[in-house]
Amino acid sequence: MKRTLAAVGAAVLVAGGITAGIAATASAKPSVPTRSAAIARADHSLAAHHAAIHASTADAFAVRRVVTDPTGATHVRYTRTYHGLPVYGGDFVVHNAPGGSYAGVDVAQHATIDVSTTAKIKAAAAARTARADHDGKVTSVSDPDLVVDATRSRPELAYDVVVRGFQADKQTPSREHVLVDANTGRTIRSWEEVETVTGTGHGLYVGTVDIDTTQSGSGYQLQDPAHGNGYTCDMHGSESGSCSIFTDSDNDWGNGSNSDRASAAVDAHFGAAKTFDFYKQTYGRNGIFGDGQGVPSKVHYGNGYVNAFWDGSSMTYGDGQNNQYPLIALDVAGHEMSHGVSQALADLGYSGDVGGINEANSDIFGTMVEFYANSPGDPGDYTIGEMISGNFGGRPLRYMYHPSLDGSSFDCWSSAVPQSDPHYSSGVGNHLFFLLAEGSGNTSYGNSPTCNNSTVTGIGRDKAANIWYHALDAYMVSTETYAQARQDTLKAATDLYGQCSAEYQATQSAWSAVSVTGNDQPCGGTPTASPTDTSSPTPPPGQGCGGVPAWDASTGYEPDDEVSYDGSLWKATWWSTGAAPGEAGSWAVWEKVGDC
Repeated sequence: MKRTLAAVGAAVLVAGGITAGIAATASAKPSVPTRSAAIARADHSLAAHHAAIHASTADAFAVRRVVTDPTGATHVRYTRTYHGLPVYGGDFVVHNAPGGSYAGVDVAQHATIDVSTTAKIKAAAAARTARADHDGKVTSVSDPDLVVDATRSRPELAYDVVVRGFQADKQTPSREHVLVDANTGRTIRSWEEVETVTGTGHGLYVGTVDIDTTQSGSGYQLQDPAHGNGYTCDMHGSESGSCSIFTDSDNDWGNGSNSDRASAAVDAHFGAAKTFDFYKQTYGRNGIFGDGQGVPSKVHYGNGYVNAFWDGSSMTYGDGQNNQYPLIALDVAGHEMSHGVSQALADLGYSGDVGGINEANSDIFGTMVEFYANSPGDPGDYTIGEMISGNFGGRPLRYMYHPSLDGSSFDCWSSAVPQSDPHYSSGVGNHLFFLLAEGSGNTSYGNSPTCNNSTVTGIGRDKAANIWYHALDAYMVSTETYAQARQDTLKAATDLYGQCSAEYQATQSAWSAVSVTGNDQPCGGTPTASPTDTSSPTPPPGQGCGGVPAWDASTGYEPDDEVSYDGSLWKATWWSTGAAPGEAGSWAVWEKVGDC
């Protein structure tokens, strides 16, 4: 993909919050519910709060994942269909408190679906449009499938057409989804299922390491029984066809240089194992897909191919410019395989803000894998691809501590971010993570500025990664924006470390420092809504003021609805039911206007 210089703006993004109300949790610690009990809780809450997820009578829901916290709180993720058609952007998460009470939802969808399911254009016309829109070589076009695209403000009936072939560079495989409006025939949007990182190599990196292999007869195979039988194979410079697993007679692989094809395989095999170990040891996630299975690592792909990619089920690495700089560095392996994790957990999209969040997620965990591996040949840092930078004068591909140093990435959120290449809009998330982990100013890894001239004190990379992972696992949705990511990481910080803990406040500060601010729960020293005028009598909760109706727990509210509550006037900023204004977790859906 062509690298372009993107202007870095100073606009501020305010978190509006696609989050319905959160109720107070019980103080007693209950037993941890079973999966079926968690689903039963969520189904019960869902039946009572259909408005919160913008449900229509034609909607149907299916459980995709269940997350249970040690406290007993549960997070059940659902997919949605409309009259039997898949709904893109219809996913949501139902949260229940430890005692089982409803604790709100996170919703990708913006409005209730009310569309005809009869297309006005033929499927064949949609297929022709998708083929014409593809920039590279086309080898096949799928039969178009009718879907509902609910990723934007107004749901639309669309055809999803998958165009297979190669991207514009003529080497990177392509599985491009093209959504074609089923009524007008125009292209709504498209996204590439094969996710890549662009760079080049600089030798072979991990040095002498122990790797797990399998004995086969009198020889050995580069298949790893300790990590779900993931294996490493040789594409022999091809871009298609079979990939032959590496074999060896004495279980001594490679020689540390490109003269032995197995040297690159060692790096790839080691990176896959360390990524597997990192997720299992840190988060209890057994394999990329959580099923205990390893994934294939394919090396020596193409001729002079300067890329690496995750294709939804396996890793593939090119050998770099002149076949001298294989792209098999630790952070690259961790980055690409983490695309598989985000795919399995939240199914993050790849356009707008969420594309940048998707790429930032992979940079974050690619970096964490590098620190976890603790390899003397490739020690942990906050740059991406520094070991494969032979074609860039020794410069890394990305700098998490100061993203704009690469000439294209964003340090701060601006209105240009959602319109940009995800590899560059990822800068906002990367910068956030570095500030949260290490703080601002001069650090051991580089000087990290802030967008608001504030000073941020880091909480350490382990805590920062825990917050991000829990947000990904329990709260983020397929259409996540940076505004929502602020909210969701704050909810994760609350779950892990407590409301208004040092970790929570550091998360607030780090987001504000990259120009993503929000109406979240105020803490000491944090900007808050206007304080109550204590010189005036305060009506009890539920009592109205000035003719404005009192807030009611059973009423569904929409943006701009006004209510009175606890002596104050409030305006709704999002849809909610049961979210009392001013209470913990409700700041994202209510804005205080003033006092009665």
